[in-house]
Amino acid sequence: MNHIKTFFLLMVLTGLLLLIGGAVGGQAGLVIALVFALALNFGAYWFSDKIALSMAHARPITADDDPRLYQLVAEQARLANMPMPKVYEIDEPSPNAFATGRNPQNATVAVTTGIRHILTREELAGVMAHEMAHVGNRDTLIMTIVATIAGAITMLAFMAQFAAIFSSFGGHSDDDEGGGGNFVTLLIIAIIMPIAATIIRMAISRAREFQADQTGAHNCGNPEALARALEKLEMGSEIRPMKVNEAASHLFIVNPLSGRSMARLFSTHPPVEERVRRLREMNVRPNFGSIDRPDYDLPGSNDRPNF
Repeated sequence: MNHIKTFFLLMVLTGLLLLIGGAVGGQAGLVIALVFALALNFGAYWFSDKIALSMAHARPITADDDPRLYQLVAEQARLANMPMPKVYEIDEPSPNAFATGRNPQNATVAVTTGIRHILTREELAGVMAHEMAHVGNRDTLIMTIVATIAGAITMLAFMAQFAAIFSSFGGHSDDDEGGGGNFVTLLIIAIIMPIAATIIRMAISRAREFQADQTGAHNCGNPEALARALEKLEMGSEIRPMKVNEAASHLFIVNPLSGRSMARLFSTHPPVEERVRRLREMNVRPNFGSIDRPDYDLPGSNDRPNF
């Protein structure tokens, strides 16, 4: 269902782009905006992992640095049938995690130091399963395509703003036949279309979060552990919001920004309550496979948040 919703919203977003391109500059305006958007997002797609890790001030860790965390990630990679991703740690008390990478062969998972203090081992395993599901489901590619189309719509909207201000786009004035209609059309494009594109982009992002929850829960075999982790992470984010660029907030498993932030009104994450409800309605057996599971928890983990 989430795949169908994503495909439908992508088609709507593409339709908006074609509509705006034809109204503003015909095929020429559409091609120019799309080329610029593709160029910008091509770089973002190939270097987004490095940009995200740099913005988060993450540092790489190895099996020697943190064998317990490294082994936990390796277990979830095997259960997801994925190569071992690179593991990074963020020196940040706010509990959170994210994944990046254009494909499973170039995946990276990152956790904050704060997440280790409030989650049990099984809960953190659920979080890692969720993050690797994002990579396995090619969500990075999907969101790059969405960003490309939304970026083109934004550029065309700027063109429409200038055209509406000077009322001279295409050599027509308001007194010419159809001029008044063109002016109104351009105003609608300049104001309404970017908002519509943003709403659709958020809807796609939320659909991908639901899908990553479902895939991750199936892979780790423990929806309840992931549900408990989401509840704890939301509480931790509320108490200790993370200082992060809003443009990168969609990467994290829960919104890292404060609940008082205006960004919550336009969140790329679905409500945690709904995510938890769906997880707890799943009927999934533990998927431990042939992995020898050690009987320890990660350092500092417990069953209750400890702030």
